Amino acid sequence: MKNLIDTIGNTPLVEIKHLHNNPKVKVFAKLEGNNPAGSVKDRAALNMIRSALERGEINQQSKLIEATSGNTGIALAMIASLYGLELELVMPASSTRERTLTMEAYGAKVTLLDNMEVCRDYAEEKAASGEYYILNQFANPDNYNAHIKTTGPEIWKDTSGKITHFVSAMGTTGTIMGCSIYLKEQNPNIQIVGCQPTEESSIPGIRRWPEAYLPKIFDASRVDRIIDVSQTEATARTRDLVRKEGIFAGMSTGGACQAAIQVANEIEEGVIVFIACDRGDRYLSSDLFG
Repeated sequence: MKNLIDTIGNTPLVEIKHLHNNPKVKVFAKLEGNNPAGSVKDRAALNMIRSALERGEINQQSKLIEATSGNTGIALAMIASLYGLELELVMPASSTRERTLTMEAYGAKVTLLDNMEVCRDYAEEKAASGEYYILNQFANPDNYNAHIKTTGPEIWKDTSGKITHFVSAMGTTGTIMGCSIYLKEQNPNIQIVGCQPTEESSIPGIRRWPEAYLPKIFDASRVDRIIDVSQTEATARTRDLVRKEGIFAGMSTGGACQAAIQVANEIEEGVIVFIACDRGDRYLSSDLFG
């Protein structure tokens, strides 16, 4: 018999059939919305909390705090509830109402502030007081180690080692860092492609960080190429995915899909895998699907 934690990972890999027309290129989406809290962040949340417990850095009396744009917070709220841990999540006020309500449903306290940078500063200040333990997904190796342990091996296995390109949105960069480390160890010729918003665009879950806030776990040498994606392109691809492929996901997935299709149109043959980060139901109060 499985418990809920056992259902994290081993998500499906499905082929995209209708968004490109090169018969020698296969494009696959890894459906991370199938995780129990609905996103790829379930993996990192579990590894960060479980590893901190195993090292004795936190215990049942610890108060946890984390800044999040949404998916990590929901995942942490679920994992914290399973371990009986107190958790405060700090999130931009612009986040969809569904996200706040989901975190609160799991029992987390939610604090809404102006933007992600302010949220990160607030969480670090409260942790510095000694009252809270900050998980700090932006600098925590347990974030990307989750993908070395799980996501990378799953992709390698499910493509029978034929993957040529891995594409991921870049937020905390944990997913792309961990998958890059694992996949490059299997085949150094695999191309690792990140996507980020264009200068004027806002895409939830993907960031173009100011230098001072660039995640400390990010190593630029592990990414072969970065593709800029506009908000318009990401929105259009998100709608394409649900209407033409039946994949109901958020805008960061649309951004990653746009980058994957761009690569598919440039190469003669290959096997491309992109991360479908989450589920679309946490964006229904926005105009994403309008």
